[in-house]
Amino acid sequence: MTEGLADGRCWWATSAPEYVRYHDEEWGRPVRGDDALYERITLEAFQSGLSWITILRKREAFRAAFAGFAIERVAAFGDDDVERLMGDAAIVRNRAKIEAAIANARAAAQLDQPLTDLIWSFAPPPRPAPERPEDVPATTEESTALARELKRRGFRFVGPTTAYAAMQACGLVNDHLAGCRARHGS
Repeated sequence: MTEGLADGRCWWATSAPEYVRYHDEEWGRPVRGDDALYERITLEAFQSGLSWITILRKREAFRAAFAGFAIERVAAFGDDDVERLMGDAAIVRNRAKIEAAIANARAAAQLDQPLTDLIWSFAPPPRPAPERPEDVPATTEESTALARELKRRGFRFVGPTTAYAAMQACGLVNDHLAGCRARHGS
């Protein structure tokens, strides 16, 4: 077995059925569409300090709570919505993250270009497949630049690590290990 692969998958993807499904069907595949990218950025921000499995297991509840991550709808959320979300045990109840999700929807709604175009403009050129888990970076120049630009445009809770996790999740980079069955869409 190649170092970092288990059952032909990346090391992190086999401990729970939710991870297997996410790894095989979603992670690293190109995501386009403003609402879809807003969802991924929001979920990555909520994950900060928590296990990703927690977010995956609450994903449908997040979708219900945040109006399907429709940017225009979330941008219209007010104080009553913040309190509603703070009382929703089905999601992560963190006021700073909830308020950031709403602020980020407002920032996305005010962009002078589609969120998709902005985010994808930071996609790096393809690079060789990582051979081992330690070859996968936590941040890159591109994720640092993306985080800086998002912050400049009013986004919150999107630092370089969160930005890089979103870049991985949305297929701007392909960090599936060499030999991983999902690396080439198989």
